[in-house]
This record gives sequence, structure tokens and C-alpha cells, in this order.
Amino acid sequence: MEGKKVTLRDLAVKAGLSVNTVSRALKDKEDIAESTRKLIKDLAKEMGYVGNALAGSLRSGLTKTIAVIVSDVANPHFGIMVKDIEKSARKHNYTIFVIGTEDDHEMEERAIYTAIGKNVDGIIICPSQRSADTIRLLKKNGVPFVLIGRRFEEEPEFDYVICDDEKGGYLATKHLLDSGHERVLYLNGPSRISSARERLDGYKRAYREAGLPIREDLIIDVEPAAGDARRIVKQLLERKADFTGIFAFNDVIAWEAAYVLQKYGHRVPEDYAIIGFDNIQSRLFLPFQLSSISNSKGKMSKRAVDILLYKINHPDSTETYRDVIDTALILRDSTGRSASEQG
Repeated sequence: MEGKKVTLRDLAVKAGLSVNTVSRALKDKEDIAESTRKLIKDLAKEMGYVGNALAGSLRSGLTKTIAVIVSDVANPHFGIMVKDIEKSARKHNYTIFVIGTEDDHEMEERAIYTAIGKNVDGIIICPSQRSADTIRLLKKNGVPFVLIGRRFEEEPEFDYVICDDEKGGYLATKHLLDSGHERVLYLNGPSRISSARERLDGYKRAYREAGLPIREDLIIDVEPAAGDARRIVKQLLERKADFTGIFAFNDVIAWEAAYVLQKYGHRVPEDYAIIGFDNIQSRLFLPFQLSSISNSKGKMSKRAVDILLYKINHPDSTETYRDVIDTALILRDSTGRSASEQG
């Protein structure tokens, strides 16, 4: 059979059985004897038979595929999240494919059209939030979807799973303030992003509770593209901006800030304390021990898959899911607390 795709009929001829019997054996139907099922599966493996997923999807109406659309596949946060989504989906015999958007609205739109065109059963998406139009497109096409990590407050019908960003921003800032850093630089994400706005709310709450004035000049939006945080921190150091603590929108931004500080001869945490967000080092063990906010990526990913599969299997459901996963402060060396003490 070399050079030619093996068919069910080829298997049936080789086994001396009907095509229907072979098909049912491969599907593990209980009306076929277990010994026969094993014989057929072994033969299929030996001959290199691969089932026709498209034919199966035409019969069932499902392709058993999920598209995962994220803004930055280079960010380990999204890499870990995608891995957790894939692990959860695999348990339900679903395959995922990943599309990156680089946080670009047009690329996000193309990604959604691509996913719909491939007849995926559903989509998990971390939206760029430059517009809700692309997400409304999914709604119009009847494609089940779940937002992960970000939400549209003005679109109450969109299902989402997020972490408690406001609490995370509060915990990070409060720890820095309690440690004596009254001037905390907040390197935030773009303000169009819901999680950036909510983390900023937490930052401001910590300042209000401490009875300290909020310094708007220490709140700076950073574009997610690599290098923007380095440029900003470099400029702040060169003009001798007045801060001793840094809270970063994510761990990647925090690492970039630490890189610039150390390049200019400053010490972390002796001269500057730094806290990130995402707790990437719960999975990656790096020499620079960064304090961070844990957003339970595993729980968020599993919950997003569970909600999406429910939506896929119950297309008439009108239930809306707005899940908020708890956040926690994980202290490491970058704030003067050693990893052996916590995290």
C-alpha cells in the first residue's frame, strides 16, 4: 500500500471482514468482540490507516477542534496558558490550534475568520480590545466562544474567565508601600485593556488606604511589544525620576525593567524593589527570582475549556458565565523576601 492512502475498504479486505464491522471496531463499539476490536486496531496501525476526521465531522456536526487566539505567543504567560488549555481539551478528545494576533486588531479579525472558516467547534480568545466588533462577529455567526484574561464590561453577554485583577494590583502595590516604597512606579499595560484598568484601580486603592497621594507621573502605559518597557525605564533613570518601587503589568515588563536597572548599575532589591504579574516562575525556574501576582493560569484555562464545551454541547443555552479567579501575592528575592520564605 506504499504511496497510497489506506482506506477502510483496504482494512476490511485484509481482515476478511465487512467495512461496517471494521468501522465499528475502530470506534470501539461494544457490539464488536473485544478481540476483534484489538485485531482491527493492530492491523490499522500496521497498515498506517488514518481515519477521515472530515467525514466524521460531517456525520456528527462537530470537528472536535478548538481555536485558541492569543495576543503574544512569545510571552511565556500565554505559552503556559495554551499548554493548560490543550491539556484540558485533550481529556475531552479535542484538538486545539493556536493563532497569534500580536495584539493587532486586523490580525485578530483575520484569526477569527480563519477559525470560523475551519469550522472549529468553539474559540477561546484573549482579545486585543481595540474593538468589540471582532467578538460580535463570533456572536453573529453562532460560534461558541469564551474570553480569557480580559473582558468587555459593556458587553454583558460575552462569556469570560478572568483573574481578580483589581485585587492583584492592590496586593502588589500594598506590599511595596508597606515595605517603605512610597513612590511606586506602575508600568501598566495599554488602558484599552480591561485587566490594565482594573490593576490600576487596585494600585490606586492601595495608595488611598495608605493615605498617600497618587502620583500620576508614575503611572505609565507600556505597549506589549518587546523593548518598550526598556526604553521607558531608561528614560526615567536618565532624568532621575523619583521612585524606589516598581509594579509591572506583567512579568515580562518587570524583567525588562530589572534588566535596565542592573545595566545602569542599580541593585534589585537593594535600590529598587520590583513586582510583576502572572507568576510565570511557578512553571519556569529562572536565576532572577521575581516577586509576582499569581493569577492561577491552570484554573483559568481549565474553566475556560469547561465553559466552552458546555456551550458547544448545549447550543440553546442562554446562560452567561462571568468567572473571576482569585489572585495571590507571591514573594521572591526582587522585593527583598527570599524564595525560601514564600513562593
